[in-house]
Amino acid sequence: MAVAGRSEDAAPDGVAAALREAGFVRFRVAADGDALAAAGLLARALTERGTPFQASVVHGGRPATTNTADTNDTTTVRIGGTESADVTLDPPGSASEAAFETARELGSDPDPILALAGALTVSDAALEGSAAFEAARDQTLIEQRPGVAIPMADFADGLAHTTLVHAGFSGDPDAVRETLAGRETADTDEERREIASIVALAAAGAENATPRAAETVEHALRPYAIGERSDDGSATDAEFATVGGYADVLRACAHERPGTGLALAIGHDVRDAALSAWRAHAKRAHAAVRTATTARHRNLVIARTDTDAPLATTARLLCEFRSPEPVVLVVGETGAAAAATDDRNLGTRMHEAATAADGDGTGSERRGRATFTDDEAFVAAFREAMA
Repeated sequence: MAVAGRSEDAAPDGVAAALREAGFVRFRVAADGDALAAAGLLARALTERGTPFQASVVHGGRPATTNTADTNDTTTVRIGGTESADVTLDPPGSASEAAFETARELGSDPDPILALAGALTVSDAALEGSAAFEAARDQTLIEQRPGVAIPMADFADGLAHTTLVHAGFSGDPDAVRETLAGRETADTDEERREIASIVALAAAGAENATPRAAETVEHALRPYAIGERSDDGSATDAEFATVGGYADVLRACAHERPGTGLALAIGHDVRDAALSAWRAHAKRAHAAVRTATTARHRNLVIARTDTDAPLATTARLLCEFRSPEPVVLVVGETGAAAAATDDRNLGTRMHEAATAADGDGTGSERRGRATFTDDEAFVAAFREAMA
């Protein structure tokens, strides 16, 4: 039997109790990297128990799904988002951290790297102290070292397409190679440290960079490198090089190809497809940062961009690397995204503005998204909401 959905069900033991009794589980997953990781952790735990499931990413129109099945004894689990469900996993912090604990309650040995990557899409704060971090450290799966948080060893590819940094070379592997001058790979800490210094200078020293860029780029440096467990317990090369790089791929997939991101989190062999989505997403986002038409207001920068731009990532990059104001609103023809450097109640304000423009909006304190039918009415309403 499914249990009644309440906010308390976000607790790991409440979700675990519902999943333990379920004959079939239907996941409804928000289109963000943290929710994808959480769904992957729970889906893997159900696979170990032999419980069938279906997972769908709620991303605008028709959901992207995987592993369909049919049974009368269905429990619907919502991870993020606003859909109704029997059980909700939507904690105030990271959903993937909560899912890691839930999977343990179910008797699984969940992947701590997936949980850490999901958590990192929510906050750039240090990962130390979480159950997943302690598990990864105890199993010697992570090691902090000099360098940059990218998903592969090739710095030309990684730096060109990371959305953790915006610099003059972003989106262009050839420009990265020219900047690095033959340092596309690194085998020693000294070489990695030298590349990190070059990246920090490129991001913070750009002519139109803000002082905030120097702070933000630091989050991409000294990453946690990943190793996998082999059959004898020793560490081997992992699917992704760093936790931050893995998180970047998850977040890009959530926006670009949510079905691929979900399959990646569940454990399917879709690494190449995920990296392809990550590259495409990054190229469009970095191009939008350069070409957006901006207007500065008190505490707010409004950027206009074309319909092909990934609005949320563009807003985040502008806010972190280019905006002199604490809030950025990126506006397309029928949609918008907002990012803030501190708590600004953006979700509520996006909802208010979208409602005034015959649309809808949602979000959190520092991130927001909206759809509308009248962009001018939306912008005017958002400016009033921010006043």
